[in-house]
This record gives sequence, structure tokens and C-alpha cells, in this order.
Amino acid sequence: MNSKTIRKIFLRFRKANPKPTTELVYHNRFELLIAVILSAQATDKSVNKATETLFAVANTPEKMLGLGERGLKKYIKTIGLYTTKGKNILNTCRLLIEKFNSKVPRTREELESLPGVGRKTANVILNTCFGEPVIAVDTHIFRVANRIGLAKGKTPLEVEKQLMKNIPDEFKHDAHHWLILHGRYVCVARKPHCPACLINDLCEYPDKTVVE
Repeated sequence: MNSKTIRKIFLRFRKANPKPTTELVYHNRFELLIAVILSAQATDKSVNKATETLFAVANTPEKMLGLGERGLKKYIKTIGLYTTKGKNILNTCRLLIEKFNSKVPRTREELESLPGVGRKTANVILNTCFGEPVIAVDTHIFRVANRIGLAKGKTPLEVEKQLMKNIPDEFKHDAHHWLILHGRYVCVARKPHCPACLINDLCEYPDKTVVE
């Protein structure tokens, strides 16, 4: 896909949604960090349902740690892999208190030192909390980028590197949100909604659906 086409794609995304953001509900950086950890292999909707009550009682590392493993499980048991995620969250809270003055760190290296935080989660925090022009490649973005011809890669890291190379700087900060929303609601896995797609004519996908 050439640079002119890529620019057209993101101009359309921006026109349709000038200020995209995450669908996870949060009120501070710590809450977003916890929500993103919980969102691995889970829907934002299920995470929001759980964190609505969780964050009402524990919205700081100290309060979250105070719940203990059993107390935390009570709030997150509807989310997949909740046992592992619960342990990671409590260990992360402990580290935030001990090493980072109870604040969410703002470097990739520091973020990835936290239990349950990998490159993708770190990128979400760097982008959404700190305005860094980075792209977190989840399953939606991996699929969309490969499918439409925006970036070809066999691993999330390969796709991330190509996206960072191919997407113009002016769109990089919001690219993550535009692509994830596009993958979640339009360019879905099984049968993409091509007739309703605003970049249908620019997409390189050979098996476009004709009717819904």
C-alpha cells in the first residue's frame, strides 16, 4: 500500500472520529492500568462491568492491595483468567507503592517491569495516559493491518514496526484507537462489514463482502 493511500485512509478515520479514545472506563492512570491488565483476552464491556464496582472501593494501589487476593477476586471473577490477573494486579500494586511512589511509570521499560504488563499493555498506557505516538497491536489491529494491506507481518511486533514506519506522524497518536475500533465494529473477524466501510475503496482485501 502506497503512502498516498495510507494518508487517505487516516484522513477519513480522522474526519469520521476526530478524537478517538479507549472504550475502557477509567478516571485516573492507575485505573486505566488495571483495566488494561484485566482486558487481556476479555472484552472491554466485561471489564467495565467489573471495574465499575471495583474502582468505587479501590482506585489507588494502596486500596487495591488492601483488598487482598480473596477480596479482589470477588470483583473480577466474571473476567477470564481472573486468578492469574488478580495475582498480577496485587503484585503490580505492591511494586507501584515500593518503587514508583504509587504512580504509574511513564517509560516502557518501567511499565514492562510490572507483573501482567507486556509490550501491548505498556503501549496502551504510553499512548492513552502520556500521549506517546505508539501503537499497541492487539488481535483487532493485527487482523486489520494485515487484511487491508496497511502492514504485513506474522507477529504483533512485526506489524507494530511496519505501522510505525508506514503511518504519517500526524496520525500516529490516534492510529491505535482508530484501527481497534475499525476492527471491533466494521472489519470484524468472520465477515467484515465491507459495504458499510468508509475505506472500502482503499482496502486491498481481495474477499470483500458485497451484501450484509
